[in-house]
Formats: sequence, C-alpha cells, structure tokens
Amino acid sequence: MQIAIYGASGYQGKLVIAELAHRAIDMRLVGRNATRLREAAVTSGMVDAEQRVADTDDHDALVAAFRGCDAVINCAGPFTSAGPAVVRAAIAAGCHYVDTAGEQFYIKAVFDTFADEAERAGVTVVPATNDGCVPGDLIAHLLAERVQPVEEITVSHFVVGSAGLSRGSLRSALDTIDALKNGGLGYDDGDWRTGIPARHTSVTLPGAEHPTEVVKCPLSEVVTIPRHVPVRHVESLIDAAVGARLGTPITPEIIDSLPEGPTDENRRTQRFTYLIDAVGRDGRRARGVVQGRDTYGSTAVIAAEAARRLVADGAEPGVLAPAQAYDPTSFLTSLAPHGISWTVTDPDTPTAQH
Repeated sequence: MQIAIYGASGYQGKLVIAELAHRAIDMRLVGRNATRLREAAVTSGMVDAEQRVADTDDHDALVAAFRGCDAVINCAGPFTSAGPAVVRAAIAAGCHYVDTAGEQFYIKAVFDTFADEAERAGVTVVPATNDGCVPGDLIAHLLAERVQPVEEITVSHFVVGSAGLSRGSLRSALDTIDALKNGGLGYDDGDWRTGIPARHTSVTLPGAEHPTEVVKCPLSEVVTIPRHVPVRHVESLIDAAVGARLGTPITPEIIDSLPEGPTDENRRTQRFTYLIDAVGRDGRRARGVVQGRDTYGSTAVIAAEAARRLVADGAEPGVLAPAQAYDPTSFLTSLAPHGISWTVTDPDTPTAQH
C-alpha cells in the first residue's frame, strides 16, 4: 500500500506524515515546492520517502505525481480554490481520494461535480475526513436507526483550549468568510439552501447545568448526513463566542506573520466535544457525543484511517459520505486508542460505545 500526501509540507500534512509513518504505511510526499518538501521529510524523519513536485494548475504533473499510488490524502487548503484540481487528478490517476477539508461549499461541490467521474474510474472519493465530519456523520447514521423516521439532526461543535488555528485553516476561513458570517448551508425538505434561520439558539452540553449560546456555522456534516439519512432538516452550530471570533476580519498579511500552527503543548491541552442530536417525527430523541483532544492530530488519525480503509477494505466507487464508505461502529471504535471517545444514548435505552 502506498498513499500520496498532497500538501505534505504544510502543518496538517506533516501530522499526516507522522501518522502514516506510525502505521508503517509507505507514502509519497507531494507538494508545490521542492525545498519545503525536503524540509518536511527531514523534520518528519522520512528522508527516504519518495517526493514529487506538482502544482494545482498543472494537471498532467499532478496525475504523474499520484500515479502508482493506491490513495491520495489532500491536506492542501484552501480547498475551495485548489481542491478540485487535486480531486480530478487523483481520479485520473486511478487513486482513491480523501481530504482534510472543512469548507462546506467545496465539499458539496465535490459531490455535485465528481460523482459520475469517480464511479466511471472505479475509485472512491470521501471528502471532509476531518475530526468533526467523520465521527459526526457516522454517529448520525447510528442515531437514525433509533429514531426513524428522522425529523431533525442538529450538529454542534465545542472546542476549548488555546490551540488556535493553523495558517492553512485561517486561509481557508478567509476564502469562505461570507459563509462563516451567514451560517452557510442548511438542509431543509430535500435541498441545501442558504438563509435558513437557525432552529436552535442554545445547546446544553453533557453534565452542564446551563445551556450554551450557539450560532449557525457551515460545518461539513450538513452536506454529508442527508446523503444517507432520510431527514427533513439538518443544521450545524458552534459556540457563539467562537463564532464571533471566526467572523473577525483578517488579512493575508496578518496570516503570513503568524506561526505555522499551534504548538505541541497547545494541542495537548485542547479539548473538543461534538454533539449530534436527532429527533424523530414522533418526538423520540437520541444523542451522540464525541469527545477528544487535539483537532489537528485527530484529523491526521482520521484521514489516515479513512484512506487506509479504502485501500484495504474497498468501498463503492463514486463520491461517498463517511457512513456510505465505512462501517460506523468499526471506524468509531478504531479511534479509541487515539483518545477519541463516543457515546450514543436515548432516554429509554441508554447504551455507550467507547
């Protein structure tokens, strides 16, 4: 098995290098700049890894860089502008494809644009294999089995700690600032639309005495969950205080002046809680909870596992949501050794998986 990492010299890319190395998976480092690729290989202890240079505006070079690999993990944002070229090249090279994107409109565009192309090529494309979308999407599928037919699914993200964002994430935020400000897409009665008012203004976290104020945020799960769950409404929310910070204007010059990403210590102290709440049309409720630490490290784990499973286990060709490509319980259980826990409960028959 050989997996290509595009954007290997970036902050997230180097974490994916470390994760594939930990799993003893052969890798090919691909990026836009030869010097930065060499530096990434050295700092990651992977000096013997194959390296290829290819820019997103050179389709033939990208295809050649991926050809012979079994899968591609794309870590090079902003995905809205650069991602489609990498998807197209991976399909042309006959590689399965996953990425670490969190840009909602880009993820929907992958489904809308590349489904037929990937199916004809016999490869599987799973966008948004990040710390939030994969566990949230998989748990939504499990919840739907409990409360069918489903009226509403609400996804809420809460992150605490001083880890902050990488330069790549900030550039992606700048690229999609309008969606961040207006809440992005919601799913309602069979279609994705902007401008849908939020149904919830607060969410109560597990063990909390009081609810936390939330606002709409364009999270990936809104795009993926309706692909496999018959549901009338899906919306995504974040802590209102975090949402206010995301809408703060920032310039490319400011981003370039910042550190590449959070320090190791800051990543260790960061904690996240992701809630997936489902309501059936008869009023039954069920909740999934995902908890862990280090969003960037968790994304590396999840993207590596997602790519590995496509190669080792296979999936239907085409563009798939996580729950269409992977067995939900098996994938979620595989995350436990990496500090990611999950539970699924309902008021009548509580159960928990870790």
